[in-house]
Amino acid sequence: MDSYRDFPSDFEPSSEAGESDVPKQSVASAIGTDERRMHVRAYNYWVSLLDGRDYPSIEDLEPADLADFAPHSVLLDFTSGRDNPATPYIGAAIREECDINDEVRTIDDVPSRSLLSRLTDHYMQIIANRAPVGFEAEFVNQRGDELCYRGILMPLSSDGDTIDFIYGVINWKKVDEGQDRSPAPVPVEAKAGPEDAAAQLVLTPEADEPDELELSEIELGEDAVLADRLWAARECAEALKAAEGRSRAALYRALAFAYDFALSSKDSPDDYAELLDESGMKAQARAPMTPVVKLVFGIDYDKARLTEYAAALSYAERQKIGFGGFLGFIEAQAGGLKALVAAERRERRPEPRTDTRTATALERLRVAPTVSLNAISGDEEFALVLTRRSGDGSHQPVAIVDDRALVERAIRRAAG
Repeated sequence: MDSYRDFPSDFEPSSEAGESDVPKQSVASAIGTDERRMHVRAYNYWVSLLDGRDYPSIEDLEPADLADFAPHSVLLDFTSGRDNPATPYIGAAIREECDINDEVRTIDDVPSRSLLSRLTDHYMQIIANRAPVGFEAEFVNQRGDELCYRGILMPLSSDGDTIDFIYGVINWKKVDEGQDRSPAPVPVEAKAGPEDAAAQLVLTPEADEPDELELSEIELGEDAVLADRLWAARECAEALKAAEGRSRAALYRALAFAYDFALSSKDSPDDYAELLDESGMKAQARAPMTPVVKLVFGIDYDKARLTEYAAALSYAERQKIGFGGFLGFIEAQAGGLKALVAAERRERRPEPRTDTRTATALERLRVAPTVSLNAISGDEEFALVLTRRSGDGSHQPVAIVDDRALVERAIRRAAG
């Protein structure tokens, strides 16, 4: 799953009347993998429109032309105010589910217990956080049907600075009566690749935080393609974000898959270049692991953390850690991630350069002839003379320092 930047994890069910307080895992299981991946593709599309800007331009978006998302998407227009944004585009699937006709022109026109109302409830978070927001929950719609839904809202701008449009994608499934929504492990297939490269994802609740999701196991076949390896790393990164960064195990697994992805990218340079190009990045000769961690965690993930993650991967490569060996390597370190980062920074620190100029100057002055103090200019009140100790212990002048600034510093130093 792709990175949703560092935006808030808003996957908690709402406390509004009619919203079910089920664990997030049950919602995710009910929704299914294909529906969740729609939001990954939507986010990737949003990233592809950035073009170095903080937000994509609304001029680059044509919701009706996006066959992959159009039926499940909505566009909010805030140019007339934030209190009641217009809805210039509502996808056909959303219209059908919500029983919406062409008379719905603004948020105030949206039926309060419809699926669309769940999506628009989150738009103020976009304004506050100035970043994409993802969410999932369960609720009872206007027809009394129990739905599990998942959505993502992404900001756009007409001037490059103001968030005055929001593009949202939402998908849902009706919960059948008696459907088992217990937190049993749920197998999930890989996004792409041959059958023998299929991945398995198992979701289990953490023992001390039953409402959090942890990615406990992903298995990739030996012939897994580069895209599968990136997908596996991103899934672990998403589990880390769902735990709000508190799961060290999820972080280490994400880094382990990221490291294997980095190693595999050398065997598939064309595929790697294509992935970078799709994400608007370029390979970096001096920092080859930086694009890797950006692909895994998101290009707008916390920069300080990305720097640390890249350093840890670089140190593992420096130590010639093989494919599949990163997890054991980092877990064996007394300081974990911090230890790898510190070690890599020590390796990068340049060796102190030998002061050859001073050594050369000393050699010259050791054999230089003595000078007469009469050579000192009679116009100067004070002069700085360099002496050399001779064999009998006496000092002989060998140079008159003709540097006024240095003379003045010597005067201040001598005067105390």
